[in-house]
Amino acid sequence: MINKDYKIILKYCLVITWMIVIFCFSKDPATVSNEKSDFVIESLTSLGIDIGGIFGKMSTFIVRKMGHFTEYFVLCILLIFALACKFKVKKTYIAAISITFLYACSDEFHQLFVPGRSGKIMDVLIDTIGGLVAIIIYKIVLSIRNKNK
Repeated sequence: MINKDYKIILKYCLVITWMIVIFCFSKDPATVSNEKSDFVIESLTSLGIDIGGIFGKMSTFIVRKMGHFTEYFVLCILLIFALACKFKVKKTYIAAISITFLYACSDEFHQLFVPGRSGKIMDVLIDTIGGLVAIIIYKIVLSIRNKNK
């Protein structure tokens, strides 16, 4: 019983930790955020993926939007793992995407108060799509696992 409770607490701690990570990225002023995006582009280039050569000036924009997508993809997966301990499958998905959406909204609201940043509905949409893709992939993996049993 203690082991099960420990796992549930750990899952929720991972969700909260990831929310803090997202908050920390969002609190960065635009200049710092741009530097991080440039670092990602340079890192990809050093790995042989010349995103700057492929997308040119759009590369920073693409990296930033993929960052949004990925942050909320991970958040939704962590929420599914945590919420599955309490809810049935359908309610787990609904709760996970709802929390993902609401956190994305609060994140964009928070960015209104960060120098050089702005809250964008488009970013909330990208974040939510990241969550939806997480649910779809989770369901596919689950069905494959169940099929192989």
